[in-house]
Amino acid sequence: MTQAPAPTGAQAVRRALDVLHCFHDNAPDLSASELARRLGLATSTAHRLARTLLGAGFLEQDPRTARYRLGPAVTELGRLSYHQRGLHLAAPELADLAQRTGTTVDLALRSGPYAVIVAGGSVTPKVGLRRPLHSTALGKVLLAWPRPGESGPESLPPLHAFTDRTIVEPAQLAAESARVRAAAHAVNDGESAYGVRTLAVPVLDRAESARFALAVRGTPEFVTPDRTDWFLAQARSCARALEVLLLPPAERRPAAG
Repeated sequence: MTQAPAPTGAQAVRRALDVLHCFHDNAPDLSASELARRLGLATSTAHRLARTLLGAGFLEQDPRTARYRLGPAVTELGRLSYHQRGLHLAAPELADLAQRTGTTVDLALRSGPYAVIVAGGSVTPKVGLRRPLHSTALGKVLLAWPRPGESGPESLPPLHAFTDRTIVEPAQLAAESARVRAAAHAVNDGESAYGVRTLAVPVLDRAESARFALAVRGTPEFVTPDRTDWFLAQARSCARALEVLLLPPAERRPAAG
C-alpha cells in the first residue's frame, strides 16, 4: 500500500490552523475522529495534528473523555490581541450606548466572509462570535466600506438563506451594499432571524474604510422606523468616539468641522 506523501511545511501549518478553526462558533469539545471528519483527513493525521497543538498549548484535552478544546495559548493570544487593538478602551463606550438606547450593542471586524464580534453584548460563552456578512447589518457595513485588499459581494461563498428575507443573490447584495453606502448605515430586518431588527454604522479610518462596524439591536417593536434616526444618531456619536479610541492619530479621520 502506497503511503501518502508527508505534507509540506506550509500545508502542515494550514492543517493545524484548520484544526483550530473547527472550534469556531463555540463548538463543543471534539474527538480526534470528529476533527478528522470535519476536515476530511485520516483520523491518524487529525490525532497527530491535535497532539502537536496540545503540546504547544493551543489545545487541551479532557483526561476523562480524551476530547479536545481550545487551550491556554489561544486564550493568551486572544487577550493580547484584544488589548493591542485597544478594545478594552471601547467597552465603556459600548456599555454607555447600550444603556442610553436600551439595545444590545456589538462591535465587529471583518474576517473573510464573516463579521467577527469582538466586543459588546453578544460576546457571551454560549454564543458564537462569527456572523455572515450578507445577512447582518454588521456584515453589510463591512462590505460597503471595504479595506484595501478585501473582496466585495461577488467573491463571497454561496449565500445561505436564514429567513425568507435573506439576500441570496450576489447582484442583489452588491445593490444592497451601494444602498448602505449611500444611506451611511445598514439595516437587518429579520434577515438573519425573525423578530430582530439591527442598525449598524461604520467606524471609519482616514481612507474611509470601515475598521469596525457598530450595531444596535432590538425587536421591531422597539427599534421602530420612527425612532431610526435617533438610534442612528446615538450610534454615530459612539462610532466617532471609537475612531479616536481605537485608531492611531495618523489613521483617524479629520475632526468634523
